[in-house]
Amino acid sequence: MDDGFDPQLGGSPIARLVDAFHRLPGIGPKSAQRLAYYILRAPEQEARDLAEALIEVKQSVVLCSRCQNVTDRDPCRVCADTSRDRTVICVVEEPLDVVAIDRTGGFRGLYHVLHGVISPSDGVGPEDLKINELLARIRDFDQDVAEVIVATNPNLEGEATSMYLARLLRPLGLKVTRLARGLPAGADLEYADDVTLGRAMEFRQEA
Repeated sequence: MDDGFDPQLGGSPIARLVDAFHRLPGIGPKSAQRLAYYILRAPEQEARDLAEALIEVKQSVVLCSRCQNVTDRDPCRVCADTSRDRTVICVVEEPLDVVAIDRTGGFRGLYHVLHGVISPSDGVGPEDLKINELLARIRDFDQDVAEVIVATNPNLEGEATSMYLARLLRPLGLKVTRLARGLPAGADLEYADDVTLGRAMEFRQEA
């Protein structure tokens, strides 16, 4: 099968760069080659800027000790923002979901990032997610929380994770809601348009 790589490159630096790009999600072999040759033709400073940005993000970005979102400060800007509604926490799968929801401007509460969903077929169980951190957070940091919005993706794994969280959180006396069905089944939050996502947040339902 043609993987898009030039055998003449062998183990050259260009081949290594093509391979590095190809490992990124959503980057096929042809796209990896185009990116590699773009870097090759670009001014040296542009390549250095890219390399330095990659190193800096790995060295300086951490997980917020409260919400588990990626951040360059702890607590993150959202958790440290005293104007946010601290009675509501929106639980999402990935950091990009925080960006998508906050962009709508319709939610001013706090967030919690699970970093995945329960997926037995992939070997991912509740213990692999940031669920214990959520429970500890409600006990220790955000004791005024009255509602948890479970904003996992509307697919099989997202629904299973939502039901699992609801079983854990309801006995704590918390209201547990789910995003309204304005989101199409099987879609990812990060690809939803702002209007659809905003309406789903506004008309959320009991989980």
